[in-house]
Amino acid sequence: MRVMPTPPYTSLEEADYHRRLAERGGVALVLFSSPDCGACRMVERRLPVVMPEGVGLFRVDVQRATGLARAFEIFHLPALLLYRDGQFHAVLDTVVAPVPLRQAIEAALAAPAREEP
Repeated sequence: MRVMPTPPYTSLEEADYHRRLAERGGVALVLFSSPDCGACRMVERRLPVVMPEGVGLFRVDVQRATGLARAFEIFHLPALLLYRDGQFHAVLDTVVAPVPLRQAIEAALAAPAREEP
């Protein structure tokens, strides 16, 4: 029997978004995406490869969680939101490559937590 690898993303829904991020603890990156978005699919494939070790990966399908997309004012996909210990830190606007992603995460975490959009 072939064992399938564990998916790199944990899906988040409207009802459990904040609870699951807080339970995870540590640093977490949330990808807001849509199955119909070509750029989203590319970022979704690339993130697990370039993500710094120890960062949790979560995904929100905006077609299923439209309330979250509206609440966070997500107008462009894909969107990356950074959390530490369940606290929002930043919307990351960076190239999804090892060095720029790591630098963007470090810079955002160096600042105090912010209010969610």
